Amino acid sequence: MPIQRRKFVAAVGAGAIVGTAGCSSTNDGGSGDGTGGNGTDGGNSAESVGVAGETLTLTTTTSTYDTGLLDAIHPDFEEMYGVTVDAVAQGTGAALETARNGDSDIVMVHARGLEDEFRRNGYGINRRDLMFNDFVIVGPESDPAGIGGTGSATEALTTIAEAEATFVSRGDNSGTHTKELNLWDAAGTDPGGDWYQETGTGMGEALNIANQQGAYTLSDRGTYISQRSEIDLTILVQGPIEGGPEILANPYGVMAVNPGVHENANYDLAMAYIGWITSPGVQEAIAEYQVNGEQLFFPEAVSEDPDFQQYVPEGWSSDDSDA
Repeated sequence: MPIQRRKFVAAVGAGAIVGTAGCSSTNDGGSGDGTGGNGTDGGNSAESVGVAGETLTLTTTTSTYDTGLLDAIHPDFEEMYGVTVDAVAQGTGAALETARNGDSDIVMVHARGLEDEFRRNGYGINRRDLMFNDFVIVGPESDPAGIGGTGSATEALTTIAEAEATFVSRGDNSGTHTKELNLWDAAGTDPGGDWYQETGTGMGEALNIANQQGAYTLSDRGTYISQRSEIDLTILVQGPIEGGPEILANPYGVMAVNPGVHENANYDLAMAYIGWITSPGVQEAIAEYQVNGEQLFFPEAVSEDPDFQQYVPEGWSSDDSDA
């Protein structure tokens, strides 16, 4: 699987990167002092942050890991700060639960409802919008339920249910599974029966199972693109990146674990990471990361910057409504 991995050019110093964490206008508040909530003055070097030699434990959704994105960008952060990033790939629900139990320093997930609950309950602080792609409904080219060309995600699922065509669900409380359940609810359909198969697996494995069974499934676009050459599934209902319904929007966020709840959380390193990954240079690297010549993720931390509009699909919106 050919993967284009962009080489970084250090355009900003470590202090500027740390200071970036508090600068996004589309996220929840931190300390309100413009320092990203960690009390620093924006002039920190890697040494003054005091993190060299430490390990940052990041719990993250499987799509950011399986697509190779984190392997492509993390060496820059590790070299800059002299640290190691331990990325633990789980479904969003499991990633947040790991952090809730105090076994993570930072989370990178994609289910805003679950993220907001995590933050309201005091476990997470300084959430930042990070990037987005979208969800797509995929299935065999033969399309036994006849959903191809359907402009509504909920209508497509209703049609699949009425035809009792095999549908593979991740069934793992991940961000994708949460979106799928929301779609079924919006469709007014309670899936069940032999045709509806819950796998309890990550996205890559769910795609493989759907491929083996000639079934439909809901996938994030990035994981589907990264595996498309290895499976015989095709996109039958597009998300908003390709003009599909906005209900299939898939935004990602990054959030530090609250050290006031878990004093073992490496907050300084987590905030350095948040500042780094939302900085213009790394957002550009995310935008330029490709698999098989296709962009997988679109930067959102700097999406209002005219210099980055080239990376955002025309007409993109993350409004959660169906068409």
